[in-house]
Amino acid sequence: MNFPKYFADAEADRTAAQFVIIGVPYEKTSTFRHGADQGPTQIREASWNFEQFDPRLGVSFSDIKVHDAGDLDVKDLSTKALFNLLRTNTASLLAEQKIPISLGGDHSITPGIVAAFPKDIAVLSLDAHMDYRSSYKKDPYNHACVIRRIAEHIPVQNIAVLGIRSAEEEEYADARMHGLFFRDAFSLRNEGLARIIDQTRQHLGGKPVYLTLDIDVVDPAYAPGTSTPEPFGMTPFDVLEVMDAFAGQLVGFDVVEVCPPYDQGITALLAAKLVRLGISAMSKERKG
Repeated sequence: MNFPKYFADAEADRTAAQFVIIGVPYEKTSTFRHGADQGPTQIREASWNFEQFDPRLGVSFSDIKVHDAGDLDVKDLSTKALFNLLRTNTASLLAEQKIPISLGGDHSITPGIVAAFPKDIAVLSLDAHMDYRSSYKKDPYNHACVIRRIAEHIPVQNIAVLGIRSAEEEEYADARMHGLFFRDAFSLRNEGLARIIDQTRQHLGGKPVYLTLDIDVVDPAYAPGTSTPEPFGMTPFDVLEVMDAFAGQLVGFDVVEVCPPYDQGITALLAAKLVRLGISAMSKERKG
């Protein structure tokens, strides 16, 4: 069956829209599996599987003003040029008072987006990896350096990373030395997710929060179609609980690292559902 090329029910005119979806099909920094550039297309296609009404929230997605602006042309860009394009594009959306929702692509898309926001926001990253390397493969904008680059725009104390279970020794030492707030997947299990969420909320305070969701934070049993899968991850319910906890503070989010060639659409379905639920929760919070 042929589905429309835009995200399901994202049919508001851009001028009237509160949320704007942007696809960023970029995949020049993937280091294990390849195919994340297909993520935006597959997430959009998967979005047509779902009903408009969400009984859990009591919200109909069709009542939310969402516009899908399509994909940016990023295929031939260097990582630095990508950073600059996304900073400029996101700044335009913020000037229009839109809430940006970005579909990756690999995780290298996030620093440019965050760079468009004021320096006093907070960033919450859900990720299997710490992504705190200063450079990787001689590229400071590699997806392994995402949090390090973000920490050059906002104070490191305004960043929280949840769900990690992989880190290179030097980046781990640097993160601890610099005071990066992080909780690994084993802490989430041993201490309980509710307690970790409380710790994270206290750490970030009442600041506006940008959420970057690397789908590999989810255990590959639930999300096998990702570029760098790591066992012992969070469940989809865990991710949803975190998103719900911060919905009232979110000023935008991205979903990255969906790599469609490595499953039968399972991961794209999860990503599309999380996008719908995230937008619905944010909309409901804003309406009070």
